[in-house]
Amino acid sequence: MKELQTVLKKRFAIEFADKNLLETAFTHTSYANEHRLLKISHNERLEFLGDAVLQLLISEYLYKKYPKKPEGDLSKLRAMIVREESLAGFARDCRFDQFIKLGKGEEKSGGRNRDTILGDAFEAFLGALLLDKDVARVKEFIYQVMIPKVEAGDFEMIKDYKTHLQELLQVNGDVDIRYQVTSETGPAHDKVFDVEVLVEGKSIGKGQGRSKKLAEQEAAKNAVEKGLGSCI
Repeated sequence: MKELQTVLKKRFAIEFADKNLLETAFTHTSYANEHRLLKISHNERLEFLGDAVLQLLISEYLYKKYPKKPEGDLSKLRAMIVREESLAGFARDCRFDQFIKLGKGEEKSGGRNRDTILGDAFEAFLGALLLDKDVARVKEFIYQVMIPKVEAGDFEMIKDYKTHLQELLQVNGDVDIRYQVTSETGPAHDKVFDVEVLVEGKSIGKGQGRSKKLAEQEAAKNAVEKGLGSCI
């Protein structure tokens, strides 16, 4: 944790008074279970708290930034900013992926690069920062790490990827679009779903997420970004 503390101090001028709180934020359930730690010695509770404060602060930002946008548009844009894939990207930008404590099995299965784990750790860090400092410090961190990418247009608002894909595919008439779960992995409290999107029975995109809906969105995004496949 000393290297993490150094990174936080140099890059963000953050020094935790409660070092145990910081360590908990970066402790995955797999590590806690493997080392027989107490149930509260992993980051799920902090993730719960961090998710709430993140939703609040991003909502406030969008409300002030776009005074003429309706609630529906604001909700869609917020969802794009705080979705799993986005948070995992922010975690990597902050080098958080290097400091997460994982169980041996999770480490071997590629957990350190899994968006679900990285996104959870990012939210857990926000929760820990809130408890160790205050909401103003969390806001400062978010504005330093996240908002510049929002301002740069990295989260341009489009309709959800499933709708966007459907509109692209059906421009010349109706086609059969289906989403199929190909696998479910992980424990009940932390499942990961793999989904592929099929057009007229042919796979054109694949995605992964903590819920079927998120995995479907990722599959649709994959299809859009690679040009929808040769079947179009």
